[in-house]
Amino acid sequence: MLHLVFCWHFHQPDYRDADGRYQLPWTYLHAMKDYADMAALLEAAPNLRCVVNFVPTLTAQLLDYSDQFATGELRDPLLASLIASDLYALPAAEKRQLVEQCFKVNHPTMLEPFPAYKRLYILWKTIAEDEESGLAYLSEQYLADLVTWYHLAWTGETVRRARPDVLAMIRKGEAFSPQDRRNLFDLYGEVIASLLPRYRAMAELGQIELSATPHSHPILPLLLDFQVAREARPDLELPQATAYPGGEKRARAHIDAALETHQVQFGQPPAGFWPAEGGVSDAAVRLLAKSGVKWIASGEAVLRHSLAAAGIDLSHKAHWCYTPYRLSGADTVLFFRDDHLSDLIGFEYKSWHGSDAARHFLHALDEVRRHANSPNPVVSIILDGENAWEYYPFNGFYFLSELFAALSDHASLRATTFSEYLELHPHSTAALPRLVAGSWVYGDFCTWMGDPAKNRGWDWLVAAKQAYDVAIATLPDELQREAEALLKSCESSDWFWWFGDYNPADAVASFDRVYRQKLKRLYQTLRVFPPNYLDSPLCQGGGAMEAGGVMRRGV
Repeated sequence: MLHLVFCWHFHQPDYRDADGRYQLPWTYLHAMKDYADMAALLEAAPNLRCVVNFVPTLTAQLLDYSDQFATGELRDPLLASLIASDLYALPAAEKRQLVEQCFKVNHPTMLEPFPAYKRLYILWKTIAEDEESGLAYLSEQYLADLVTWYHLAWTGETVRRARPDVLAMIRKGEAFSPQDRRNLFDLYGEVIASLLPRYRAMAELGQIELSATPHSHPILPLLLDFQVAREARPDLELPQATAYPGGEKRARAHIDAALETHQVQFGQPPAGFWPAEGGVSDAAVRLLAKSGVKWIASGEAVLRHSLAAAGIDLSHKAHWCYTPYRLSGADTVLFFRDDHLSDLIGFEYKSWHGSDAARHFLHALDEVRRHANSPNPVVSIILDGENAWEYYPFNGFYFLSELFAALSDHASLRATTFSEYLELHPHSTAALPRLVAGSWVYGDFCTWMGDPAKNRGWDWLVAAKQAYDVAIATLPDELQREAEALLKSCESSDWFWWFGDYNPADAVASFDRVYRQKLKRLYQTLRVFPPNYLDSPLCQGGGAMEAGGVMRRGV
């Protein structure tokens, strides 16, 4: 029998600026398409068990969107545009921004299948280069139809199949009325408000296990010790700051906040964690173990580096990849992602026929079962629960529904959860002599540290933390809570993911702007004047800093 654990990681960066307004709409769009589809597909396969990992900052944003729908106090400008009555009156820059946003989809799967939506795109490309004179040709109805089509394209496949009114709007195709748009808006609100209760209900039935990530998605090993970034990459350039001040206390704050908010939202604390980006180190694992975390999952490359450092033969993957591990002196069990099988789903099967992909995946699992050198082998399939599906026809509906159905009653494959596996096989773990710190991305931390812009971001954060340490005790309780929330958000890994010159410029600029804005607000909350360097983009030669916060030119 081969045990199979799907772990679907649900995460969106906190797209809210320091004033609580959303700078990017991806949380509510992915909720409507991907989190809703996954819920429906799991509900349709009640015998299939899996893990769903909710990052607390995603949960908070889903609750915030539910509040927006309930109160009508909209803090997301794109969502507000769906029911706006004066789109034509928008200033030219905002109008262009709205139009460009409404074509940010994977065109082969989310635009081209809809002739009316595609026609809107062709019209836009015809006039787009004419700047304001071109925008003047876009009527109120064009803008209304465009924002409606964008939101129709982001409805999940299971939502469309369950809602004849959505299919009727797709067939209508154009001339959408204010009532059409209001109806679609209300549907979004209904679906998004239902998501957390649906996943909680499946967890209470025992079908799924809900796990968590430290609160604001920080890279725990880097909070604890910058030097661990060199365990997998000895030549990595580190920030000028030698360490993050009070890093262990900050790491504990994120762990404790995750345990608390998960308990409040889902009725019980999580037994396991997918640390942000699968980032682990010896110290991080032991800190999580002290907090009572029973299991942690990470990337295959971390295991590969760790076993290689211990002199273990890695020539036969089946001999080392399909068993969980324990570090000496730590009760927490480590599971490691199968990169090849996970990446088949994440990147390869999007171009396959759904039935062929499902059969191929089952065959690959059977090969693992036949060759795994373990009495109770377990395969960990871990990937984002949202980013792959827009590249699949029908949002991955046919692939996932056929795969889930086949696994639900498979004779030699048991779809389970990490906690259930440990209950069934408490002694099926191997000793891990040494853990080389790293993440699921290449087994290192280069995605978040090493690039000059990333390191500058860390140095700016260190300076803000030093100001926090000096001022926090002097503030009234309300400002202390506000400063703590802002600091948690600034410690997120998501900023550092985007910093650097190899990501799309518009995305880098958005994250750069919000990061600097949050740092500014943190200083202001601490009643400290924000440094002048926060007025210049971090990713465009904003200048490096000494660890104490003094600017140094020319870097």
